[in-house]
Amino acid sequence: MDRLKDKVIIITGSTSGIGIGIAKLCAKEAAKVIITGRNVERGQKVVDDIINDGGEAWFHAFDLTNRDSMHALIEDVANKYGRIDVLINNAAGMGMKDGRVDEISFDQFNAVVATDLGGTFNMIKEVLPYLLKNEKGGNIINIGSMASAGGDLGTIAYACAKAGVDKLTEYVACMYGPSGVRCNCVRPGLIVTPQNEARIPGVLKDIFLSNILGKRYGHPEDIGHLCVYLASDEAEYMNGQVLTCDGGLNTHTPTVAQFRQMAGRTW
Repeated sequence: MDRLKDKVIIITGSTSGIGIGIAKLCAKEAAKVIITGRNVERGQKVVDDIINDGGEAWFHAFDLTNRDSMHALIEDVANKYGRIDVLINNAAGMGMKDGRVDEISFDQFNAVVATDLGGTFNMIKEVLPYLLKNEKGGNIINIGSMASAGGDLGTIAYACAKAGVDKLTEYVACMYGPSGVRCNCVRPGLIVTPQNEARIPGVLKDIFLSNILGKRYGHPEDIGHLCVYLASDEAEYMNGQVLTCDGGLNTHTPTVAQFRQMAGRTW
């Protein structure tokens, strides 16, 4: 359980949901994990849980909408540990707050893009100098969304922002891969967490489950396991990749669930 031994890993938005799953699995693999978020109480609980399980963690307040907060996070972690090995960009705004083109204003669209794409860009910009000076290079993992995999009926700003994260991943890998910095993206499917389960309508769960190729929804640990691999030296040859972890939801045509109901294979 030491695949990430002594690696200093910052995980933004790690006081709930997917972020907690990533953090706890990284800690189990002997990483030094920095928990970040706006809620100090929740963040400290994650830290306590990791420490009680034998891991190492530290909480640092963080606000994805505040550039000064980003700078302070990177500077303080570098001063405390002497280096930064991995940045996992998990924090994002609530995409469900936006809607159709005719329903949201340009300012609302910009606000979502500024947070979810601009925030990821700014975090990468802040951490790059530290990753580039590491003898063994550095590693960035962006958490995207399957919302960027195709069109849908709403949340256009969120989808566009996450599509930008996909492309940002590829550009960062191209620009800094030769200098030893890897950058990959993980696009989760429907991940049910203790924080969001009560807010997901049952009919939506049914729609997703009928199209997922397995027999369950995703868990935070599913994304965490993939992040552990990408953060490890085992993934040294993985760079510039956008990996979808959705139980196979986006691997098939959109009629599969209905064909199953018909007990047929085509029209």
